Amino acid sequence: MILKVWGARGSVPAPGPRMNRYGGNTSCLQLSLPNGEELILDAGTGIRNLGLELAGRRRIHILLTHLHLDHIQGLMFFPPCFRAEVEIVIWGPASPEASLEERIARYISAPLSPVEVRELPCSVSFRDTPASEWELGGATIRAESVTHRGPTLGYRIACGETTIAYVPDHEPALGAPLAGLEPEWISGFDLARDVDLLVHDCQYGDEEYPEHVGWGHSRLSDTLTFAQRVGARRLLLFHHDPLHSDERLDELGVDARRSWRALGRDASEIEMAAEGAGVEVEPAVPAMHA
Repeated sequence: MILKVWGARGSVPAPGPRMNRYGGNTSCLQLSLPNGEELILDAGTGIRNLGLELAGRRRIHILLTHLHLDHIQGLMFFPPCFRAEVEIVIWGPASPEASLEERIARYISAPLSPVEVRELPCSVSFRDTPASEWELGGATIRAESVTHRGPTLGYRIACGETTIAYVPDHEPALGAPLAGLEPEWISGFDLARDVDLLVHDCQYGDEEYPEHVGWGHSRLSDTLTFAQRVGARRLLLFHHDPLHSDERLDELGVDARRSWRALGRDASEIEMAAEGAGVEVEPAVPAMHA
């Protein structure tokens, strides 16, 4: 599987010269499967540029983790939405409040949008993620609720022997230190267990986190502890704070690799997500659990 980053920011787009290397678009990943099928993970502003590359696609699957604006605001600007021959299937979290379509339509409607969902030229459908695993584009998908504000999912995607976990908005240490918790009490543990690549929230440095407890995002040390506990083979740090410049993200990357080595791991197993970067994911023997 090949993963390409089209947007790695969290909360709000962060354009500008100080953000050029890591990019300013919000959450969007493209996952290319070995059989040629593709899945899109979240629809932040990065999906606009991705849509320009999908001119020949007739069927598109988008997996939404949740409906906060930074994960859906690119939908209105996704070029395939305006092609009549395209079928788009949008998967996302269920809510007792309203259907997935009704909740997304609050954004794609007046006064926020000049076009409503029902007016889109494409054929679009909305589906709550199943409670169990399901097959999609040749891959096996599993979605589970994770700790974040509002109905929020993480995804585990398996294709053959290769596995990826995508958990971009997550605060697993909310309420208790991760190092001492039993696995059944750690949000997202089974979802990410032994994956070849874990894409995980790392919005805050440790010194920033005390002012943001309960906001639904992780500090660096908690992300590393979570990755070590689940036995992830590789880690892609994601959902960068919109105030973090390229230089600040470089510093966090240095801190991450230093701390990862202190856990007995290889620093090459960690990367900072950068817009435009691709990651080839291959299966391997799982890392040992801590």
